[in-house]
Parts: sequence; structure tokens; C-alpha cells
Amino acid sequence: MKAGVVYAKNDIRYDEIEKPSPKPGQVLIKVKYTGICGSDIPRVNGDACHYFPNVLGHEFSGVIEELGQGVTSLKVGDRVAGVPLVPCMKCEDCLKGNYSLCKHYSFIGSREYGSFAEYVVVPEKNAVKFDDEVSFEQGAFFEPATVALHGLQRLDYQGGKSVAILGGGTIGLFTMQWAKIYGAKEVVVFDIAKERLELAKALGATAVINTLDEDFMQKAKEFTGGKGYDYVYETAGNTVTMKMAFKLAANKAGVCFIGTPTKELTFSVEEWENMNRKEFNLTGSWMSYSAPFPGREWELTAHYFKRGDLKFDDSLIFKKIPLSQIADAFEMFKTAGAVKGKILIDSEA
Repeated sequence: MKAGVVYAKNDIRYDEIEKPSPKPGQVLIKVKYTGICGSDIPRVNGDACHYFPNVLGHEFSGVIEELGQGVTSLKVGDRVAGVPLVPCMKCEDCLKGNYSLCKHYSFIGSREYGSFAEYVVVPEKNAVKFDDEVSFEQGAFFEPATVALHGLQRLDYQGGKSVAILGGGTIGLFTMQWAKIYGAKEVVVFDIAKERLELAKALGATAVINTLDEDFMQKAKEFTGGKGYDYVYETAGNTVTMKMAFKLAANKAGVCFIGTPTKELTFSVEEWENMNRKEFNLTGSWMSYSAPFPGREWELTAHYFKRGDLKFDDSLIFKKIPLSQIADAFEMFKTAGAVKGKILIDSEA
């Protein structure tokens, strides 16, 4: 089969490799689309790849092509989204159902071959069925949608309150939608890109705020009568927005960092004192899993995509690029601001 194989830093090639076969308890998936995740970029353009050669790709959709021995919950022809985490199921965290915290996990698309290929093999439980009403493009967005829901539920979230979403990227836009599905009184999205803010509004945000505006903080506080936001979700992993979260939080608020930072982060005494004086709860979020594996995050994503409550807009997709041109896709990320949205790799083009 053909695949996008990483041979070294800045060296990903469209190459021919052996087509995998499913072992007992596994399924073979004919891949339709795979999204390029932010974590894939340093694995190709940087030094973060675990080994060479490697096939990345973990946000994917496809069709069941072949069943391994003992597989009962799936059949050939099922439309599925890929679940990338492969927990050990034996460590203390796994036994508690905290699969995201597994100490001995594998991961499809980084620690084992992934979906930048025509076919990928995964364990039976790592293929989540979705109905015909859900497109294969949406199927490739299951993973980021589940990350957003997991983050929302890391706080003691209750409806009827105000929510601030810091970052209007893919994760932020899904977090905004989950907050609304779960009954938020108002959800305000903060970003610096006009097109992302327009999309946030189209997908249902109560209001949007461009943080490049000089008076943005005043506008932000006006939405809550000066009290601040009951829930603040940081989804960009940016130093500026992580500090902004402390300022926007109301007294006794919940603050969750979903975004992954890439730089060292320090707070001044005055900035940190926001947490002391407001007594807000601060937590983080990692991946998207719960018991029974892979969890309600995946079940509910399939459900709400089908119902249309979890909205999908083609504007979430920046470009669809054939697998044969995967190297060109990663070149785009070398120019700051060149990629505005999700790039989908089409394994059938």
C-alpha cells in the first residue's frame, strides 16, 4: 500500500510499504481522511518523532475492510472513526478508567503506524461506528471533538452559566459547541483571527471578541456585568491566553487548560494572585477517554454529530490534500499563518 512515511526530520515521503493484516481482536480500516494534528507537525518538521521510519496520523475516518479473529462488534463495510490511544488496561490508572493517564500506553500514529496511509490496523475497540448521516470528513474530526468534550467535563460543569473560550481553533470551536449543548447561558469566544471569530459566531457563539482590540478586556467583562466568567477554557496553549484566563475568571470560577503549551510559562505575583483572591479552581485536560473505553466522549460525538447539534462547517477544513502530496502539506506549516484551519489528507485521492 501507499503511505506517507517519515524517514527523518523534514523527510516525509509518499512511499510503498507492506499492507497490514489484522491479528485476532483487530480490524483493518480502509482510510478515507486523516486530519493533520498540531502534534504531528513537530514529528515531521522537528525532532519529536519517536522512531524512523514511521507512519503518523491519528485523526481519521474510514471503512472496515477486514476483521481479525474474534471481532464481534463490527462488520465489513462499517463507517468508523479511529480511536488512537491503546491503553495497557493493566496499570492502576487504567483499572480506574483513567485511560488518558495510562503509564504504558501505545498510540496509533506516533508509537505505532497510523493513518497517513491507505490502510491502518487498530484494535476492535479503537474503531467507533458512525451512521450514514455523518460524513467521512466529520469522522476525521471525532478525535478533536472528543478532546473538547473531555476538557469541558474536567470541571464540575453546570448549565445556565457564562463560559469563555480562549482560542477559536478546532478544539476551541468544539468546546464552545459542547458548552452550548450542555446548557450554557452564554459562550464568548476569544481569538485574534477575524475568520475564526466569524466561524465561531456561525457555529453558535453568543458573542466573539478580538483580543487585538485595545478595549477587549472591557468588552469581555461587560458580558458578565463585570463579574467575570463562571467557566474559562483555554484551548490555544498560548502564554497570552493562559494568563488571560486568570483575569477573565469570576470568583469561585472553574478554569481548565486544554491547550498544550510549547514555551516556558511564568506568572507575576499579581497575575497569580488572581487565583488566590478569586478562589477559582484550576485544572488541566489530557486526551479524551473515560470508562468503558473509549468512553462517553466518543459515543456522544457520534450521537450529536448525527443529530446535528454538534455542528460541522466546511470552513473548519483549510484544504484537502491527496496522500501523494503529503510532503507539500507539511511544508505549508513552515510559513507562519499560512494554514488557517484543518488540513485533511485524502488517502483515496
